[in-house]
Amino acid sequence: MSARPESAALAHLRQLRHRRSQQLWQRLGLLGVCLFAGVVLTLTLGQSYTPVTTVMRVLGGAEVPGVGFTVRELRLPRAVVALGAGACFGLAGVAFQTLLRNPLASPDIIGISTGASTGAVFAIVVLSLNGPAVSLAAIGAALGVALLIYLLSWRQGVTGGRLILIGIGLSAMLQSVTAYLLMRAPNWSLQEALRWMTGSLNGARLDQALPLLAALLVFGGLLLSRRRDLDALRMGDDVAAGLGVHLGAARVTIVLAAVGLAAVATAMTGPIAFVAFLAGPIALRLTRQSGALLLPAALVGALLVLLGDYAGQFLLPARYPVGIVTGVLGAPYLLYLIVRDGNARRTL
Repeated sequence: MSARPESAALAHLRQLRHRRSQQLWQRLGLLGVCLFAGVVLTLTLGQSYTPVTTVMRVLGGAEVPGVGFTVRELRLPRAVVALGAGACFGLAGVAFQTLLRNPLASPDIIGISTGASTGAVFAIVVLSLNGPAVSLAAIGAALGVALLIYLLSWRQGVTGGRLILIGIGLSAMLQSVTAYLLMRAPNWSLQEALRWMTGSLNGARLDQALPLLAALLVFGGLLLSRRRDLDALRMGDDVAAGLGVHLGAARVTIVLAAVGLAAVATAMTGPIAFVAFLAGPIALRLTRQSGALLLPAALVGALLVLLGDYAGQFLLPARYPVGIVTGVLGAPYLLYLIVRDGNARRTL
């Protein structure tokens, strides 16, 4: 007699999981449609309108006078880099927030993006480097700052609150170093250095998309392969250990992947403010799903950067870098999190 209620309960649980999975994929599809519409918007409508059919001909290799350069050299690289950087930031942010069970634990809040900016500004102003060398300096600095934060946070383990506070403190110190370097910067390097303070897609090139794609394949794939571990860690160390998760290895792998994504994205575009911070919470509200929202956060991050850049170019009274637009969106939400319950300890 007890087998029937048990089998009915299992069938109901499977049905519920199937329904939730369907809802998730439907919302992912909707996000994909929004991304596609955003790409079409950026490729067709700017200071001038280019019909979709003409854009398709140009992308297919046809030479259309007065249009080819605009689409291939200006609009397309900007859109592709926006998508790649936004996806990297979104994945990195939601990985940190889920792992540390704190919505404040994103790379731009805990100092990793600031470390990349400081490394890039140092390379430009002090070492007089440019091009790929600056990007490598930014990646190296981001990795070094992440390691320093992790080591300083270690007290027989790492807790989210301690790591966030140490990260915020290091971020403030690095901002002071960056401000000092900018004061000493000669005029010829000041403009380039300032790009690393705001985040911008100005001058984006298609070759910048290759490191972003590589980061998504390697580090993003690594995060996706650890999705079950991340889901378990979200419920606490004791629960995760009970489910068979090797806590040390899982944490190190997830942190390395998230830092790699944030570092590469920052190296390509500068620290686009609050994208990593906002992508996870927005994905949570759009999908209404629990767990590690890796794919939804990646899509939301890409959409935020793409539309933020378009708004900064064409929808505001003056032209602003995308980092300023996303900063205006993210700062009020950060204040809301801090005020809410007094400590913002709710998890994703």
